[in-house]
Amino acid sequence: MLEPFQSAILGGGCFWCLEAVFKLVKGVSHVQSGYTGGHVQHPSYDDICTGETGHAEVVRIEFDSAVITFDELLDIFWKIHDPTTMNRQGNDRGTQYRSAIFFIDENQKKAAVESRVSAERKKIWPNPIVTEIVPLDIFYPAEDYHDNYYERNRMANPYCIYVIDPKVKKMQEHFKQQLK
Repeated sequence: MLEPFQSAILGGGCFWCLEAVFKLVKGVSHVQSGYTGGHVQHPSYDDICTGETGHAEVVRIEFDSAVITFDELLDIFWKIHDPTTMNRQGNDRGTQYRSAIFFIDENQKKAAVESRVSAERKKIWPNPIVTEIVPLDIFYPAEDYHDNYYERNRMANPYCIYVIDPKVKKMQEHFKQQLK
């Protein structure tokens, strides 16, 4: 039996984008930006921006599985970023922007693999999916100034307007039933 409160760790480009989208989802209690998948302990944003630490920008999503399932979160994940571009989302380039699912247990691994196969079969994207499905090692929370970045900087940072806004709008248009 699954515990009602669970975590999911997803990487799909800039963590500001993922945080902004997943904060809108009914059943999600918290979204935290962070880093994982690298070889440097306690990396900083400046460290991972070099592309030399091996870390990905990710979000840790705390959710109530009685309200939204891991599979439903993955359905959103596949559609709000491009899982077919290696180490890139739009103009954001580097291994830190790779598409990845960092599974916490074997149930999540199985669900992630099945979800990727399903997304490929449905041809959600015209090119093959390159998303990594790998075990979570250590999640390092990002610096505090990344928290609620979109909400705090939407009108001040053109990145929010030109990159994050379209993802938020896509979420609002395609996932109305899952919105808070």
